[in-house]
Amino acid sequence: MEAGGPSSEKRRRVGEDEGGGADHISDLPDAVLGDIVSLLPTKEGARTQILASRWRHLWRSAPLNLDCGDLVKREYELAGVVNRILFSHLGPGRRLCIPRGFSSDGAATVDAWLQSPALQNLQELCLCYPTEYQLQLLSKSIIRLSTTLRIATIQRCHLPDSIFQGLQSPQLKQLTLGDVRISECSLHHVIAGCPALECLLINESFGFSCLRINSVSLSSIGVRAQHYRTTGICVYRYSLHLSKRSSVAFPETPRKISFGSTVIQGLRVESLTTVVRTIKILAVDMDILSLDTVIGLMKCFPCLEKLYIQSCDSGPNNLWLRKHKNLIRCHDIRLKKIVIEFYWGIRSQVSFVTFFVLNARVLELMTLRIEAKNNNEEFLAQHRRKLQLENRASRGARFQFTTDKCSRDIWKIKHAHDLDLPDPFAC
Repeated sequence: MEAGGPSSEKRRRVGEDEGGGADHISDLPDAVLGDIVSLLPTKEGARTQILASRWRHLWRSAPLNLDCGDLVKREYELAGVVNRILFSHLGPGRRLCIPRGFSSDGAATVDAWLQSPALQNLQELCLCYPTEYQLQLLSKSIIRLSTTLRIATIQRCHLPDSIFQGLQSPQLKQLTLGDVRISECSLHHVIAGCPALECLLINESFGFSCLRINSVSLSSIGVRAQHYRTTGICVYRYSLHLSKRSSVAFPETPRKISFGSTVIQGLRVESLTTVVRTIKILAVDMDILSLDTVIGLMKCFPCLEKLYIQSCDSGPNNLWLRKHKNLIRCHDIRLKKIVIEFYWGIRSQVSFVTFFVLNARVLELMTLRIEAKNNNEEFLAQHRRKLQLENRASRGARFQFTTDKCSRDIWKIKHAHDLDLPDPFAC
């Protein structure tokens, strides 16, 4: 007989007598059942206690999956419910998710929760402080959790140097910082203190003017600095989403991004001393469509295979035949896929597209998104001629005009795991 419940044979017989079939799940070891329970939403995991006496103790001893966003309907009830869960649960913790606006005394409440023994060995933390005019200081209690965290999302708070300059997170693989104030020194200490970090997303944050990328493990990076902060240095309207393994994208970044000694300021390559050959995908969101800017980025990332471009303004003429003749002669354009949103067929766009039509020798697909009013045979035939598609450098390339959105919106990348895809920008 098993302690605290009927024998396996009796459970199987009872299940068959009630017409439910044999209860093979309850025969699994406690550790396996605990893992199953911990993967369920918080409410459903707690409800497994009523299934049978065999299950009664499992939820309290299984790794705790505590998502505060779906526990109560009334916000003022949340603190009490979470307190009771943390008091009754034996630990360890697997996941804690605290949504924005959960409590009027949020900072003190969060600090008390993070000190709970039930969160020992926590693996995943999603922490969003209440929306207030002044950012709250991140609780120092996070230090005790740092050695076991593997995924962390921290939002709406001030990350003081006193915490991050000595923090070590040897198992952290994904880190998202959203609307936080963090100094440049602390930001670089974060990267250095996470030797296993693979994905880093810094979203609408401020307090730093340069991001130095110097990590062996880091494969996916996204940065969007908040442009309307007057207290920080990061006031420029650019951005970076990058994967060293596969992709990079620019809509709103700090002043500088550096790859070793190579410096990119805004979208312009200021100092090209080292090329980055691991970048395969580039997505650019630019105010003005500039061939010079894109060519500069291509020189920095010479092994690009996919290029996504969003631009709402025509800008310069994008003349290239004389200006970039040396590039055409010496540079091997490896692009296989090009996607351009908002193609109206004006002169600068035609010149921009023609550069790749006539010089991208291994191009397989180019997609141009057009307005619905231009989706007619007269417009399409005219621009097939203007773009010189008959003279294309890659004879096997396909060219598509479409009214459908043909790339994923860069601004929809909200979490580090959104970048951890073979192609983060494909629809």
